[in-house]
Parts: sequence; C-alpha cells; structure tokens
Amino acid sequence: MAEETKTLEDLGAISSAPPSAAEQPVHVQKIDSLGRAYATGKRKNAIARVWLKPGSGKIVVNDKDFSEYFARPVLQMLLKQPINAAARSDQYDVMATVVGGGLSGQAGAVRHGISKALTYYEPELRSVLKKGGFLTRDSRVVERKKYGRAKARRSFQFSKR
Repeated sequence: MAEETKTLEDLGAISSAPPSAAEQPVHVQKIDSLGRAYATGKRKNAIARVWLKPGSGKIVVNDKDFSEYFARPVLQMLLKQPINAAARSDQYDVMATVVGGGLSGQAGAVRHGISKALTYYEPELRSVLKKGGFLTRDSRVVERKKYGRAKARRSFQFSKR
C-alpha cells in the first residue's frame, strides 16, 4: 500500500482537494467549413437536425418560418426558450429539418437541437443552458401495448358472469 492516512483531517484533506484543470472536461467550438454549428435534437419519436449561424434571428423549420410551421404560441415559445435564456435572440439564424412524431415532439426536438448547437458555437453558454435544463434529452416516450391488455395498462372490462 502507498501512504496511509492516520487521522480524519488527513482523509478530509485528500477528498476535498479541488479537481485539477486536466480532470475537468474542456468544451471546444465545433463549427463546419461554412461557419455553422450543427446539432441533432430528439424528443419522443421526433428527430431534428439544426444548423446555427450568425445572423438576424430568423428561425426556419422545414423551409417554412417557425411561426407558420408551429402555429400554436406555446410551441413557438418553446423554440425560443434556449435562445432567450442565453440572451442571443437577434444574433443567430437557425435552420432546422425535423421528421417523425407530432408537433409537440418536433418542437421539443428543435429546442433540444438549438440548445446543443448554441453550446457548440459558444461553449461558455453551456452552464446557462445546462442550468435551464435545455441540454438534457427528455427521454419520456409512449409506453408499448402489452398482450392481454386493451392498451399499455388498461385492462378489458371485467365481468363476473
């Protein structure tokens, strides 16, 4: 065995040492040859491919303006959350293609993709977006139907006779 700890203070000094710079992950900027950051966002069965580049704040989803594609104000607000949290509302143009799922899942997928793309373009925004919960993929999906059941959990009506 190497060195022994003789007292509780020695043990506390070992465990409370701050992690060195080599142990902490270093996040670097990831930009393609056209000056865009690319990220994939997912939610339920929807998958969004998102490109982020400096611009005037225009958001395009599947070749349509986002307010036209997502007509409900709640979904539009959901899309803007990571950009507003990072205080970059008029600095980046977002171009996204999204497939699968319904509108709610697609909006969540685009939001997730925008958040990841922002961290790739500006790694220092990671702590702000992480604190807001935008970088975590929402893993909730529809439960599968089981045999002997009407739906995933619902039983058939019981009859004694």
